[in-house]
Amino acid sequence: MRIAVIGTGYVGLVSGACFSDFGHHVVCVDKDASKIDALHAGRIPIFEPGLDALVASNVAAGRLEFTTDLAEGVKGAQAIFIAVGTPSRRGDGHADLGYVYAAAEEIAQAITDFTVVVTKSTVPVGTGDEVERILAKHNPEGNFAVVSNPEFLREGAAIDDFKRPDRVVVGGDDERAMAVMREIYRPLSLNRAPVIEMARRAAELTKYAGNAFLATKITFINEIADLCEKVGADVQDVARGIGLDNRIGAKFLHAGPGYGGSCFPKDTLALLKTSQDFEAPQRIVEAVVAVNDNRKRAMGRKVITAMGEDVRGKTVAVLGLTFKPNTDDMRDSPAIAVIQTLQDAGATIRAYDPEGMEHAAKLVDNVTFCDGVYQAIEGSDALVIVTEWDAFRALDLPRVKSLLSQPILVDLRNIYPRDVVEAAGFSYTAVGR
Repeated sequence: MRIAVIGTGYVGLVSGACFSDFGHHVVCVDKDASKIDALHAGRIPIFEPGLDALVASNVAAGRLEFTTDLAEGVKGAQAIFIAVGTPSRRGDGHADLGYVYAAAEEIAQAITDFTVVVTKSTVPVGTGDEVERILAKHNPEGNFAVVSNPEFLREGAAIDDFKRPDRVVVGGDDERAMAVMREIYRPLSLNRAPVIEMARRAAELTKYAGNAFLATKITFINEIADLCEKVGADVQDVARGIGLDNRIGAKFLHAGPGYGGSCFPKDTLALLKTSQDFEAPQRIVEAVVAVNDNRKRAMGRKVITAMGEDVRGKTVAVLGLTFKPNTDDMRDSPAIAVIQTLQDAGATIRAYDPEGMEHAAKLVDNVTFCDGVYQAIEGSDALVIVTEWDAFRALDLPRVKSLLSQPILVDLRNIYPRDVVEAAGFSYTAVGR
């Protein structure tokens, strides 16, 4: 099957590469000529484990192409996936749908035979209706159907998520379009991945509801962690105790500095805006957003407390800058707020991250970015672990202690056992323990 994907960002490039690996012929389209030039040269614009090899193999096989020419890219495509960005709009937090609607206009002018136009981008309820209206306006005689097919990809594990999904959600009511979508995802049938068909608006809402629920689990366990610190309990024990209940589940019950990234912050805000528009308040999600925003700076204050309430003139080593490991994504990373809180209190920051420093340099000022873990630690007054990269899980603690001017370790991801760290001579601070 011939597929076009509009947008070569995180969702578009991963989707296009995986579809081509299924055996479909895929053309990825992007207006950013420098990004397309880089892809032609074999350079991947995002960090995602395994993506470079997947793209290279399918380009070599002739199943994956890249172009800036949308009309040429969608020619003959039976399905066109819109996978452009939908960032939070300034002022009201609603998803900015400008890129989606602009893509729909161009698609309308390029399609000829029956085409399924698929919104892969995360879009608020009713966006598919507007895309359909735009297509009809700009191509009144066009033969098309609009389908919602939200993505559920975790950064750092996106390829596996795409090929072995928990579920595939497809929203639409045109049987011809649904038949096309079934054929596109037929290769997943060997894995018995459920393809769930529903109304288009239900599919659009499913994406937001899923992310809001996961954000709620994270925020819930973070607040329980605060209570654990007050009553003398260990949040990891509590999380395991409730997570083994299969009605709750263990995932997303890891206490830490709050959620960030490209999805949860913007999607919870967009859901709240939609709820306001439809006069159906989402009070729980409102609380989640507020608690998470406050938590990030609270983690900076936790570091200050661990250092004796005064960090003016002191140096703090920060390990981990991205919002999670195995990505270079800095969007809404808790590390940003932690660093800014420490700087506001007068501290100097030395930082290291395996992939995120280039992007971090655009978001935080007056930070010394180091070439490695121990270079960041050397001469610092405290060590703070903000992101749980594997490279930070087995540090040489005696070496760390010898490099620090004070043996203070603040573990915001709870990746070390307290007894091990304290036995090595550190003052250890964790979250909810």
